[in-house]
Amino acid sequence: MPPEEREPPFTTRPTIMARRGVVTSGHYLASQIGLEVLARGGNAIDAGVATAFALTLLKPQECGIGGECPILVFQPEGARGRRTDRDGRPNPYVISGQGRAPQSMSIARVRELGLSDVPGSGLIAAAVPATAGALITALLESGTLTLAETLGPVVELARDGLAVYPALHRTLAAFERRLGGWPSSAEVFLDSGVPAVGQIVRFPAWAAAMTHLLDAEVRHGSEGREAGLQAAIDAFYRGPIAESIERFVAPARSPGNARPASPGADLPAFLEPADLAAHRTTVEGPAAYRYRGLDVFKCPPWSQGPVFLQQLALLAGHDVAALGHNSTAYIHLVAEAAKLAFADREAFYGDPAFVDVPIDRLLSDAYNRERRALIDPDRASLELRPGAGSAAGIRPIGGGVKADGDTTHVDVIDGEGNLFTATPSGGWLQSSPVVPGLGFPLGTRLQQLNLVEGHPNALAPGKRPRTTLSPTLVLRDGEPHMVFGTEGGDNQDQWTLQVLLNVVEFGMGLQEALDAPLFHSTHFPGSFFPHEMERAGLVVEGRLAAQTVDALRTMGHDVVDDDDWASGQVTAARITPETGLLEAGASPRTMAPYAVGR
Repeated sequence: MPPEEREPPFTTRPTIMARRGVVTSGHYLASQIGLEVLARGGNAIDAGVATAFALTLLKPQECGIGGECPILVFQPEGARGRRTDRDGRPNPYVISGQGRAPQSMSIARVRELGLSDVPGSGLIAAAVPATAGALITALLESGTLTLAETLGPVVELARDGLAVYPALHRTLAAFERRLGGWPSSAEVFLDSGVPAVGQIVRFPAWAAAMTHLLDAEVRHGSEGREAGLQAAIDAFYRGPIAESIERFVAPARSPGNARPASPGADLPAFLEPADLAAHRTTVEGPAAYRYRGLDVFKCPPWSQGPVFLQQLALLAGHDVAALGHNSTAYIHLVAEAAKLAFADREAFYGDPAFVDVPIDRLLSDAYNRERRALIDPDRASLELRPGAGSAAGIRPIGGGVKADGDTTHVDVIDGEGNLFTATPSGGWLQSSPVVPGLGFPLGTRLQQLNLVEGHPNALAPGKRPRTTLSPTLVLRDGEPHMVFGTEGGDNQDQWTLQVLLNVVEFGMGLQEALDAPLFHSTHFPGSFFPHEMERAGLVVEGRLAAQTVDALRTMGHDVVDDDDWASGQVTAARITPETGLLEAGASPRTMAPYAVGR
């Protein structure tokens, strides 16, 4: 029966359908701000930037200006006429949005502190903040509006105040003691104790910090829009924002004066003014793979993004649809493909400026025929099996307290076919103290590097960590089609893969595809401190059929039953090829993500 004729079994929200633009993100107010930017004449990039800025204010437990924000963009006419393929057709591009390790930070210096890994919290794990530079670079490359027109509404929201919602309240309550030990954080988030759900809170320091960027744009606005935007970037990395960061970090560069990274820890910082001053946001080409007539684009392997493409390459040799949605055979196949792809992520991926990552080979038909043959259709694999050619093998599995933090996402499509997708993360309120006067903390992404000499993802001065952040952009016959992403660390490229398969292989509508039960493997070293691996681990949402779960256990999967709605906050938007209608949806998980349209 065609999908439009059957009752969707999973949907709890409608798919948003519109003609002029759709916005979907991890918070309803952020999506609304993006939609208002579209209504004022901005394009998808303008709206995406505004939405992402709003998320750093609205979801400080999941992302912040001190963190990271990888971005994928597509414009039908090509950004500045330069983003084209060999045939002259418009091509997507990547804005890196991932900060680098300080130049003074090395494996030797971290090991001198008695550490076997970079911890998951505190100033020692701070990379150069990348979010502000990435978002303003998106405006420079493909936007049409000023920073005042995109960031300005968010500054107003910070001054006027926002209502505390359940997820933010839960984080503040869970980390009340830690935040209370950081005076600068307590001042921002615990002014009168943990705020109740529905209580209005204001962020004057955050608003004042962002006003530095807006003021810089105004001062140089007479020189043109680009000059104003560049001045705003300079204000962050080489002006008053950088100066405030330095005043806070400088005392912590001496171990004797270090600020607590977490309860019981006393570790130095490495970030210096020269690291911020040298920061330049890079614009790069994406990794890509063609699956079932769709061209799927991901960030390069300083991100885990290509692992999504590797899973597609493994599944391409199977009749996935014939297995049946969320059948035992389907879940087993997808989980086993994930194990192989994520083993390669561990063995091969790292900042391409430092290591040669063989992406062409990893995505080749010949390589994936060999890898596909390793999947036993009846038994779960128990070993970590990277492909041949890894120079440094697998990192050791660490021990310690698990890192705290999360992520969010934004997708925008406008009526002209511009696509914007970004995954803001890092700079979590619970992982590092707020910088006084700025209202936001620095990030802790350097925990995703390791201290194994020769490993592709080993710490080195100026190196980008292999981030888990992973937006996805899809073209169909060279035309704009789909954007999507989620929070979830290592699980991002498993949950979003299933959403794409739900649409492509099983004919689901967009919201139904988002609402369907999800699962994920944990059979590989985790990206976050302490980098745990659970042999044959498979986590499933509780809505999966009991007989399916029992059969998976019989096959050797170590199944963990999770809550019914526990896996991710996937958001997605697409252009339907038959009608040109714009569609958007958001997972109901955690109840904050929302899609809107006009």
